[in-house]
Amino acid sequence: MAAKDVPPRWDRKMQQRLARGEAAALGELYDRFASLVHNLAHRVLGDEKAADIVTREVFAHVWEYPESYDPRQGPLRSWVAGVAHRLAVQRLRDCETAALPREAGAAEELERKVRRASVAARADFIVHSMPAPLRAALELAYFQRRDYRQTAVDLGVTEDEARRRLRLGLQLLSTAHDTGVPPGHGGAV
Repeated sequence: MAAKDVPPRWDRKMQQRLARGEAAALGELYDRFASLVHNLAHRVLGDEKAADIVTREVFAHVWEYPESYDPRQGPLRSWVAGVAHRLAVQRLRDCETAALPREAGAAEELERKVRRASVAARADFIVHSMPAPLRAALELAYFQRRDYRQTAVDLGVTEDEARRRLRLGLQLLSTAHDTGVPPGHGGAV
């Protein structure tokens, strides 16, 4: 991607192309964001086929309503992730509600399940969207059980820089519990 096409300019151009009905624009958007959408849907639903259906629904929504994206509200990536999250949660609620036993506490359990899935999807989105240096530090600390000193050595940075990266990464991750919706939108599409 050329420097002149970096978001938000690329985002605005993509929205304009979609609004004009350019099928090639939808193909480009799909190539760029399909794995993000599918992963978020799969994280919420825990089912490959359901995630495939939600992925199709998300790109159908984007194609039908490109004007509902406002570049001033944040990156196109975040908006697409928000649509994916909303549709996946809606599908989870619909499927689980249909299967709910008619007993006390079933609806509350469904809402807890939806909240857990939403937080997990948001955390996944945050990790994959954060800058590579922060993600690398968190991966070393979490998956390889490195402390900040070992992380600094592995990354070739100072201990202070390793602590800073870990702290910032954890601060970003802590926002996963805030709303249950990926950053950049309030849940409405």
